[in-house]
Amino acid sequence: MSRGVPASRPGEVSALSLIVAAEAAALLVAAGWYAVQLTTGAPVLSFWGAVFTLALLLTFSAWLFAVAYFLFRGFRWPRAGALVAQLFVLTIGFPTLTGGYIVAGLSMLVPAAVAVVLLFRKSVISFASRSGGAPPAL
Repeated sequence: MSRGVPASRPGEVSALSLIVAAEAAALLVAAGWYAVQLTTGAPVLSFWGAVFTLALLLTFSAWLFAVAYFLFRGFRWPRAGALVAQLFVLTIGFPTLTGGYIVAGLSMLVPAAVAVVLLFRKSVISFASRSGGAPPAL
């Protein structure tokens, strides 16, 4: 154990970080698609509203990449951020699924459900319990 990080990283932490990073990448792709649509003259009700939406997509993507990175490193704070993100994904994924978009809905629901389960695994909680520069809290 060096610098407050447990010697071995559980596979669940790696899987969870990968899920969150994949969601961040999906948001980045969505932001790129949105930017292309915005620059090619797709009709919008408010240009500045569309720019704000693009900025939100980029900001949330960057935030999720940070959550994935620091969760992988074993910090405590990203667990809450990852849980909130998964709850948002579940909130969007369920109506998408029931609205007839089966593949899109399942591609949101399945990783989010797996991530929620992994967030509460004992190995994840014990690994990701480091704060700042202190040793693990649990």
